[in-house]
Amino acid sequence: MMTRRPVKPLICSLAVPTIVSMLVTSLYNMADTFFVGKINTQATAAVGVAFPLMAVVQAFGFFFGHGSGNYISRRLGARDPGAAGRMAATGFVSAFACGLLVAVVGLLCLDGLCVALGSTPTVLPYTRQYVGVVLLGAPFLASSLVLNNQLRFQGNASVAMVGIVAGAAVNVGLDPLFIFTLDMGVAGAAWATVASQAVSFLFLFVLDRRLSAVPIRLRLFTPRVALFSEIVRGGSPSLARQGLACTATLLLNFMAGRYGDAAIAGMSIATRVSSFLFSFLLGFGQGFQPVCGFNYGARLYGRVLEGLWFCVKVGTAFLLVCAVAGLLWAPEVVRLFRHDPAVIAVGAAALRWQVLAFPLSAFVTVSNMMLQTIRKSTRAVILSSARQGLFFIPLIFLLPAWFGLAGVEAAQAVADVCSFFLAVPLVAGVLRELRRGDAPGGRG
Repeated sequence: MMTRRPVKPLICSLAVPTIVSMLVTSLYNMADTFFVGKINTQATAAVGVAFPLMAVVQAFGFFFGHGSGNYISRRLGARDPGAAGRMAATGFVSAFACGLLVAVVGLLCLDGLCVALGSTPTVLPYTRQYVGVVLLGAPFLASSLVLNNQLRFQGNASVAMVGIVAGAAVNVGLDPLFIFTLDMGVAGAAWATVASQAVSFLFLFVLDRRLSAVPIRLRLFTPRVALFSEIVRGGSPSLARQGLACTATLLLNFMAGRYGDAAIAGMSIATRVSSFLFSFLLGFGQGFQPVCGFNYGARLYGRVLEGLWFCVKVGTAFLLVCAVAGLLWAPEVVRLFRHDPAVIAVGAAALRWQVLAFPLSAFVTVSNMMLQTIRKSTRAVILSSARQGLFFIPLIFLLPAWFGLAGVEAAQAVADVCSFFLAVPLVAGVLRELRRGDAPGGRG
């Protein structure tokens, strides 16, 4: 199926459940932000302040998930299920261990961690409550992302979707129960998140054992340098992207905090909304990745190129529609989360800036996924680092110094434009090699 079925319907069949998974994953934090927004502005800001911590855990999950998944898809394409099985177990166990380490260290240093995340004195009590609970779910979140990505890279996107949707349903259902009915406040939102992550983990683990082509078998855990090297090659772009996303959000919290709690809350809402919309593109691109991996492993480079341009066109069209809608209705969207004029003013301005650059993101994101899958690790790391690192980090200091709060609101959009102009020359050489039928090897 992966190497013979027409590319466009194949990608669509894989992308639909993956898009649902990505949208539902975004709902985790969206649900917390929505319900916590009914408490007060400080509670809303606390959930936003905790976002970098979630990004760290997700970074480990995507690192081991994409690193092992890319390898698994190539090995299955080359008809080597034994190596794929060893990698599946190694990636899973490693992610769970890293998540557990984050939880232990975070709980031992809770107050210092909350301050480092960007809490102001008025937001700190709410952040302490939220982070102190949500850390307990770190091992489940990291290993769930590995299971999800390994299933997806095998072409089992629908199976992967089930576990994610189950967890999201639990989160949305428990949030109002814990926060309001049981009067647990912001801690209730955190407990709902942890419960949802545990449910996703259990669903995905059971489904993986029953339906995966290479189910997790702990006895196959193989901590060898060769396997970890493959994880680093395939997962380092994701680690760089997520790690820099954490750093960028930390800096965003600190810079917004100079303008008050309402600025932190407004930027948090705008970031969550734009991430939710952007998750469609991520899901569609991830539907392309197993097709890319299988066909690259089978040396069918024309199918890789066909899939790339199909995803870029569809993604650009969708994000263009989102940009128009965001420009027209940004205040109304922010108002759904918090009825505070100061929060709405900041959030609406930031959301409008972010959606302006949306249409350029399709080429950048899908190209980066292709580079990552075909082991062009150096270029993939550079491109994945550009949006949140190479450009955003200096811009989040420079633009506010020149334009004040407006500079904070516009920094991400300007970084997105710069990333597009970097992506064009980075990807051009690889596209030429694929058109000539050459196998782009190595780490370049």
